Amino acid sequence: MTEQRPPQDSPIGPDDEGSVYDISAPTPPAGIALGVPKSEPAFLRPKLVDGNLDLDAPAPDELVQLADGLGVATEFKDWKGKQVPVATRTICGVLEALDMPVRTGVHVRAALAELRRRPWMKMLPDVTVVREGDSTVVPVHIDAELPLHRLEVRLETEDGSLLTLPLAADQPAPDEARATFDGRTLRRVNFLVLSDIPIGYHTLWARYQPQARHPGSENPAATDETFRPFIVTPRRLELPAPVAESRAWGFMTQLYSVRSSRSWGLGDLGDLAELTGWSARAGGADFVLVNPLHAAEPIAPMTPSPYLPTTRRFFNPVYLRVEDIPEVAYLASTERAIIEWQAEAMRALNTDPRELDRDAVWEAKSAALQTVFEFPRSRERQASFEAYCVREGQGLEDFATWSALAERYGLPAADWPAHLRDPHGEAVAHVREELADRVEFHRWLQWCLDQQLARVAEVARDAGMSVGVVHDLAVGVHPDGADAWALSDVLAMGVTAGAPPDAFNQQGQDWSQPPWRPDRLAELGYAPYRDMLRTLLRHAGALRIDHILGLFRFWWVPEGNSPADGTYVRYDHEAMIGLLALEAQRAGCFVVGEDLGNVEPSAREYLKERSVLGTSILWFERNYEGDGKPLPPEAWRELCLATVTTHDLPPTAGYLAGEHIELRERLGLLTRTYEQEAAIDAAERQDVLTQLTRLGLLKIGPTERDKVEALHVFLTMTPSKLIGVQLADAVGDRRTMNQPGTNDEYPNWRLPMADGVGQPVLLDDLMDSARVLGLVRTIDSRLHPNDWIEPA
Repeated sequence: MTEQRPPQDSPIGPDDEGSVYDISAPTPPAGIALGVPKSEPAFLRPKLVDGNLDLDAPAPDELVQLADGLGVATEFKDWKGKQVPVATRTICGVLEALDMPVRTGVHVRAALAELRRRPWMKMLPDVTVVREGDSTVVPVHIDAELPLHRLEVRLETEDGSLLTLPLAADQPAPDEARATFDGRTLRRVNFLVLSDIPIGYHTLWARYQPQARHPGSENPAATDETFRPFIVTPRRLELPAPVAESRAWGFMTQLYSVRSSRSWGLGDLGDLAELTGWSARAGGADFVLVNPLHAAEPIAPMTPSPYLPTTRRFFNPVYLRVEDIPEVAYLASTERAIIEWQAEAMRALNTDPRELDRDAVWEAKSAALQTVFEFPRSRERQASFEAYCVREGQGLEDFATWSALAERYGLPAADWPAHLRDPHGEAVAHVREELADRVEFHRWLQWCLDQQLARVAEVARDAGMSVGVVHDLAVGVHPDGADAWALSDVLAMGVTAGAPPDAFNQQGQDWSQPPWRPDRLAELGYAPYRDMLRTLLRHAGALRIDHILGLFRFWWVPEGNSPADGTYVRYDHEAMIGLLALEAQRAGCFVVGEDLGNVEPSAREYLKERSVLGTSILWFERNYEGDGKPLPPEAWRELCLATVTTHDLPPTAGYLAGEHIELRERLGLLTRTYEQEAAIDAAERQDVLTQLTRLGLLKIGPTERDKVEALHVFLTMTPSKLIGVQLADAVGDRRTMNQPGTNDEYPNWRLPMADGVGQPVLLDDLMDSARVLGLVRTIDSRLHPNDWIEPA
């Protein structure tokens, strides 16, 4: 048992908004955003009355206080720099999703009182997250009349060591040290945790030992004990040495669109292994970044968008290469012939230029997989499967159960019998036993995916990649999916996540996904978030976080509102980013954040401080605070993934032709006239091409291919650590993979990889393409001139 001594000085640091706060102050209660600087009210607020709130009027001061205390923004700065008030109707809708329904002034006052009461009712904070090397103060709440000497507070570390915590030198001021609720007076006492706690998941333990029943008795009348997580995260997430000391490039692709002669109509993990090994050996690539491989529905129709999965923790079995499962080799000839017949029917789709048919592929693949599943596994293979199930625990059990229920009762889950909507209820436990074979099948599918993902990672290592496969984490999940069922108490229902209007999506975006509840995440010690990250990172070289700004604040849109009528809800980014860094470090990975859109100025600085890479897209890298012209290459960020384009824009050939403006006009997504948008966009594109000419990267009368290569050569002139090349750019495709703001109006996420005239390009052909090899060699020879040897 080790006693900790208080430090001589109390550290002070800036929060994410730039204000200064003393970290020895009481820890804010879970989900409550304290430390945010207050500014003078920019809008005239009405007086709060006891009756119904005027939902169309500005929010009264008390409602603003309530919203601020829960991290809900009541005003924000839009993409044009204008300060915008949030409508009372929107604020009330968001508060209701946080279990704070307010419709009258009486409700508002009662909710404010409850908010102030919450932290005092907890002996310890829900969770404490600190950075490695930082000391911190832990507030403990006890009845005011109880003697302090009977209060014991300890920290148990991951390795089982017990540390008794001392009282902090700085205690709450008298007016902050006590509070009375319903006749009960409580006392706040600060304890100190010093800075020598190693990174990891530890446990705070507080116990109040009351007076014994009689002198000499060893049995107390009662013991009040509380246990809460105490998590220490890395200060910075260090890059792997090859990336830190040099630079790396790699392909970015939508895996399902990358088909080979062996695919079953969709790109799969066998194709990913081929692409990974070839790009490393033929072009010196150090990574391949793929779309989210999260699981979709187990029955038709399968949602096309990889960014709207049923769960973010587990993977989509449509990506399995059936023939690579070891048991296939031991099937009887009749069974193998049936599988080959199913495969041949699907392989005929590989050269079909029409939209991808996920449902047909999954129907054939699931039938073949069922055949393989029923074949007995060796003892070693069975032991491996069972160990995987133990490791993934209840999360895997819940996902497999949801999948089996979806097969029996169909989707949406809202149509299931009411008693099956509680994943922890007796009815679900009974049905799980009834459907044991199907639950086992879906667990087995995830084990097969885990093994094939491990194989891809092994191929990347053997081929000499310094990074490997960069997996992608979607923003959220389908509102009727497995996570929404199993984690409904951690997700905010009645609102959806999205984005406010910006220059490219001027009507805002509604992503139809229930966001995390920051208060519930804290109450659960972030366990669901940690479990998700751990599974995703297991076979990753790095992890891309889509809309990483959502770990700071997220745009919530109440049901029934337009995407523009939402507001930001703030998260504890120190915890969210810190846990991400901790899990990534333990997995040997680093993180790339997509930090585009309406960005708080401090967010990028914070990510840089934690060594999380950002994302820079060539068309948008401009001197917005100056002349608006494209940034010179030396002015780009070093800690970022630099790309020419992204999956929400056309490939470069299409962008150069202005096809994104024509498409948005055709779909009614512009807020200015087509002529205005086209003229502005053409001028901006010409600015970039002029810059390339000035740098000597473009000759007179360049072809489309010349421009595509020159744009990528420009990226090699920047200091950016990572350079991403869209595989679609390499083959000359022109079609947008996804048009934000649309659903069935455009075939989002359904297009196979094709050339400039829409003819399918298979992986086999891509690897022999002069256009592809020319681009690859141009990039790698400039990034690594000392290592470059022209292949024979």
